[in-house]
Amino acid sequence: MTIITVNTEKGRLSLWQRRTLAETLTDAVLVPEVGRFAPAARAGFQVHFVEREPDMMAIGGRLLADIEPEADVMVIDVAVMDGDWRQEVRAEVIERVLAAMAQACGVQEPLPTWWVTFRVIDEGSWGAGGGVLSILSLLDTGVFTEEKIKTIRTAVGA
Repeated sequence: MTIITVNTEKGRLSLWQRRTLAETLTDAVLVPEVGRFAPAARAGFQVHFVEREPDMMAIGGRLLADIEPEADVMVIDVAVMDGDWRQEVRAEVIERVLAAMAQACGVQEPLPTWWVTFRVIDEGSWGAGGGVLSILSLLDTGVFTEEKIKTIRTAVGA
């Protein structure tokens, strides 16, 4: 289970960009998480787009509404279940997320005002469908590579 929340200024992303990002952001996290491209795993991902008025966001201590021209500020929060999230895997996810944002926004590289946060939800701290979820129960779904299954089991102490 993964939730990606994209916080932007109201009107920053077009419908086409949100459609594109729904898929590309999902895949940006999915591939490092399960160890390969596995379309069946997409069902465990949600992407949320949150838009805020320019007077509800600030950078450098100034509201976006007061900055001319307005700064292009985005915060992308990635929340994942506990698993194989070594530093190099987290770095790969962050770089893939920023690359997907840049491509969808038509810029050659991500802007310094686009920030990504990466949060790991501890084992036993995620719930859905009336119960507590575990990454361990997902390992037999066929979407994870054998190598990834081993590293996840080791990472969560199973």
